Amino acid sequence: MTFEVRPASVFEDVRALIGPKSPGANVCWCLSYRIPSKLNNELRGPARGEYVGELCRTEPPPGVLAYDGDEPVGWAAVAPRSDTSFARSRTVPHVDQLPVWSLWCIRVRPGHRKQGVSHALIAGAVEFARSHGAPVVEAYPLDSGDAQVDMTMAYAGIRKNFERAGFTYAADTTSVLAGHPRVLMRLDLR
Repeated sequence: MTFEVRPASVFEDVRALIGPKSPGANVCWCLSYRIPSKLNNELRGPARGEYVGELCRTEPPPGVLAYDGDEPVGWAAVAPRSDTSFARSRTVPHVDQLPVWSLWCIRVRPGHRKQGVSHALIAGAVEFARSHGAPVVEAYPLDSGDAQVDMTMAYAGIRKNFERAGFTYAADTTSVLAGHPRVLMRLDLR
């Protein structure tokens, strides 16, 4: 299958992928790594969606969406690392001082998994970052080997998917998600 990947500037499509079923719910909205912890804890219910709506109206938007025709089927968060909590992370090291972009969340809609959407999202996020001048894209996927990963925790991505996209191992992290270590992977765009 072929999926079209576009900038995440249509809020309704972003909401369909990462928003809650109930508008008042306190779900992540993919803000946990994007904004400071204090603000993340202060934003409750509909305020979280409103914040993401503003991000969708800014340049660059907060990530990319994969479409199957007109239907949004996948989401990837990608932004300059300096604009995320990874900039201040004690668990994810800085490899060098390049102004890298971080790719930290991949979400594929149920019913569309195992069709190549995550691969399209990774490639689309890389092209999005490249088009905005990123010299390097980093990801912090799970290094799960052949072990099963809980789907709710697979948002960080899986190491082998990033390897298939040309990313290479750059460093260990002390971050662990769902019992699996996370590694720092990089793709040099220079």
